[in-house]
Amino acid sequence: MSCYAALHPNARETDLFTLYPERPEDWWEVEALYDTCFAPGRTALSSYRLREDVLPVSGLCVVARDEAGILGAAIRYWPVLVGGAEVLLLGPIAVHPTAQGEGLGSSLIIDTLERASEAGHDRVLLVGDAPYYRRFGFNPLQGVIMPPPTNPERVLGASLTPQAWAGIKGTVERKA
Repeated sequence: MSCYAALHPNARETDLFTLYPERPEDWWEVEALYDTCFAPGRTALSSYRLREDVLPVSGLCVVARDEAGILGAAIRYWPVLVGGAEVLLLGPIAVHPTAQGEGLGSSLIIDTLERASEAGHDRVLLVGDAPYYRRFGFNPLQGVIMPPPTNPERVLGASLTPQAWAGIKGTVERKA
């Protein structure tokens, strides 16, 4: 067990990394990772308007560190509403270029979807590539509208409970 797993009761380990809920002191290092992995102007995306002045979902924002304590990846979740129903918005997720290709992103997604289910959440939304996210249970959503300029074909959802998306339609809105 790494020193990070020993320090955090909710830590889970992969072969090379320890996954644990993001702590306040991780925030700026995670932001720097997102800056490294995403194009300049990432905060201009419509998904960021849904996150402004809203706290991420505690316990579902997870970081991955190696034995030396180096940040390898991070994932965050945010509360949103769709047609009045509570939904988790997954993103951003990033894996440092030096850690890519090791399955770390998949580990983070699987781990956090399990954490979300254990915490009683029903559904998760993201904007991404269906061929990649389908293996985690995400499929295109009909009638769920992200603020422009989001491509509707990239709006994906996963049910954490049976039929969780049944009848859920409308514009994705901030949950204050």
